[in-house]
Amino acid sequence: MIEAAMLWNEPNNKSHWDATVDPDWSMLAAHVIAAGTAIRAVNPSLPRVLGGMSPIDPHWLRRMEAHGALEAVDVVAVHGFPLDWNLWPLAAWPDKIAEIQAVTDKPIWVTEVGVSSFGDEAVQVFGLRRTAELLRGRAERVFWYSLFDLPTSWGAETRHREAEGSSYYRHFYLGLIREDGTAKPALDVYAEHAAEIGLMQWFHFHDPRLEEAVAWMKRLGTRRIRTGLSWADSFRENAVDWFDRKMEALADFDVTVTFCFTPAHLGIEPHHTSPARDPQAFADFCAWMIDRYAGTATIAPSTGPAALAAAQPELNPLLFNRDERLAAERKSA
Repeated sequence: MIEAAMLWNEPNNKSHWDATVDPDWSMLAAHVIAAGTAIRAVNPSLPRVLGGMSPIDPHWLRRMEAHGALEAVDVVAVHGFPLDWNLWPLAAWPDKIAEIQAVTDKPIWVTEVGVSSFGDEAVQVFGLRRTAELLRGRAERVFWYSLFDLPTSWGAETRHREAEGSSYYRHFYLGLIREDGTAKPALDVYAEHAAEIGLMQWFHFHDPRLEEAVAWMKRLGTRRIRTGLSWADSFRENAVDWFDRKMEALADFDVTVTFCFTPAHLGIEPHHTSPARDPQAFADFCAWMIDRYAGTATIAPSTGPAALAAAQPELNPLLFNRDERLAAERKSA
């Protein structure tokens, strides 16, 4: 069910990671290293993806490499929205990919790319078609953001909200389907590329659009999906039931799952963008989700603790203390 695990979302963007707490991203690196190690312990063959950077910044990637984070991932991801937010033209996509290729030999995925219909729906049609041309053959995975417009009553996950002016309101028009459920012209263009370009869709807790989204994606011929499992949501009532329902609904797709959002009570600051006080707590959540939805590629489920310890003693604390740690975290919530 899970094709890959992504560690955080846009971690070099101040709307998603609090750089005032972690100005050199060393704490982020500790989270990535801990989570990457924990995921590898549970499923050694599952690709681990460094959360898609936005902006696309080779200097930031070098910093993460200096902190040792790239040793714990298999793929580097980038996000780009040149017709809405980035300060570079649409035609620069090949150059932006090349900038990252120049500083790493890891595969590069474009895990979010999109064009809003905020100004004109014809701009989205042009942008989707041109983006498909520019990225073809340059990235192993491309995910279009997104299937649905964000309902205006929900609010966007960005730090400064309405103070951002039109940049904030563009968040609500990035879907291929309007809030009222009707299709935009760009939907037909996406359908032409659905076999090669996946869809990135965030689902809110108990999102009422889940079944409708699955029906649309199957109708369009989409093969790959990127979505998120929120660490913060895991402390909400009936969280596991929601996670199970979502992952079961997406079972027919190849899913890249993104782990992010710090529970307020576990953060250095009480906010979902804050580094956790203990990075291992994030790693435990990631390992728990992979164990539940992606299993293990090399260790039989019936294998006992003694055999596991003998086979991989250095991973023993990750494998055997996780349940106790998770129980303690939930007790403290």
